[in-house]
Amino acid sequence: MNPERRNKPKRRSILGHALGRPAARRNTNPVRTWGRPLELPMNMAQSAQVMSLITRLFSSRPDPRLALRPLWHRTIEIAREPEWYRDCGVADTIEGRFDMVAAVLSLVMLRMEDDPELAPRTSLLAEFFVEDMDGQLRQAGIGDLFVGKHIGKLMSTLGGRIGAYRQGLREGHEELAAAAQRNLTLIEGGDPGLAAVRLEELHKRLASTDNAALLAGEIA
Repeated sequence: MNPERRNKPKRRSILGHALGRPAARRNTNPVRTWGRPLELPMNMAQSAQVMSLITRLFSSRPDPRLALRPLWHRTIEIAREPEWYRDCGVADTIEGRFDMVAAVLSLVMLRMEDDPELAPRTSLLAEFFVEDMDGQLRQAGIGDLFVGKHIGKLMSTLGGRIGAYRQGLREGHEELAAAAQRNLTLIEGGDPGLAAVRLEELHKRLASTDNAALLAGEIA
């Protein structure tokens, strides 16, 4: 191992901060884990996002993602709102917090996909997710040879969640509740129906937020 690399200070990402600290009283006995089947396989667009991030890391040009950083921070804040854990019964664990980040990010990206101006920039927002998860995997001791494989699985997971929540929002409350049941780590007695209500409310808030406010993280 390169001694300079070994002694390099570890980066603490905003996503790591969100996954590592409880937002409310810690729930116990979650009934779901990360071992659940993925909703959809990783597609070509998601693979392109990973390659775009790698290319960008070695580029000297200004980072076009900077304008989306406030939105990424706000996405994390919404995913850590205590109501998800206290009222809906999402497990306040690493798995549960990851599921909420993926759920909120999915809805934000769906809002962007619906707008011709913002749709081309969804991949830039996803790169924040990829970059922060890369940092978390390295902090957890995952070596360079395996980080890419884990990132690929996480992107596939995110793609599956986007597809599931898109279908749920399109087909109505019951389908969205079913998507929440499949894709959120819930404690015993957790209420996927209430989680679906909150997701629907967030969807409406995102839809009523104009583009400039959305990019600034000022969601209605």
